[in-house]
Amino acid sequence: MGRVPSEPVVEMHGVDVVRGQNHLLRGVDWTVEADDRWVVLGPNGAGKTTLLQLAAAQMHPTRGEVQLLGETLGAVDVFELRPRIGLTSTALAQRLAPSERTGDIVVSAGYAVVGRWRERYDVHDLTRAGMLMEQWGVAAFANRPFGTLSEGERKRAQIARALMPDPELLLLDEPGAGLDLGGREDLVSRLTDLARYLYAPAQVLVTHHVEEIPPGYTHALLLREGAVVASGPLDDVLTGEALSEAFGLPLTLDRQDDRFTARRAA
Repeated sequence: MGRVPSEPVVEMHGVDVVRGQNHLLRGVDWTVEADDRWVVLGPNGAGKTTLLQLAAAQMHPTRGEVQLLGETLGAVDVFELRPRIGLTSTALAQRLAPSERTGDIVVSAGYAVVGRWRERYDVHDLTRAGMLMEQWGVAAFANRPFGTLSEGERKRAQIARALMPDPELLLLDEPGAGLDLGGREDLVSRLTDLARYLYAPAQVLVTHHVEEIPPGYTHALLLREGAVVASGPLDDVLTGEALSEAFGLPLTLDRQDDRFTARRAA
């Protein structure tokens, strides 16, 4: 799974995204290397989802330059670029029909479509889909309608789908949102295994919660009001002081066994 390009998989230089009078991103510089695992943290409205949409070739910057997998947005056919990027997001989840078989939702990602229609899949496609569903704990639900799965099962099926085309970049937009404690911990455990797998693609995880950061993640980017608060190696960036600045609230950060917890400072 995954290839290792010689150039960074994501490069952003001086990126602004403006919609009307609103600056969604301001002067963002960011580089993701092929073996990086990034967590992006910040409050609601910080620009996290906008950043991920740029990295997924789903939008263009208002100003600045975005390079993805060696190609420059605005000078490349994004429909050729997008199959090289795996993405899970709420917007994509809303496009998945509840009546669609879970196995079809996973395997159809190889054609960059949502659900099966008249595509033909060879043994390699079906074998890979089965392997990924087994890896993400949803193989038993392959013939069940997607809408009958629990929230955690649906989230894991979406990650299996995102990995189906063997992407060079995996983008996870709040995969832990809406999960109960057991579902969150199961997901974090599986993401930890993926983060530590040498041949896995570069990974970017967006979250509001430090508790959802899987061990094995290497870098952190903190955003507030569209601007970068801090960016770099996880051990350097993820501090109580930096979190307090990003969230506008005095916070303390604790770390145990490579897992984090944050709370308001007394």
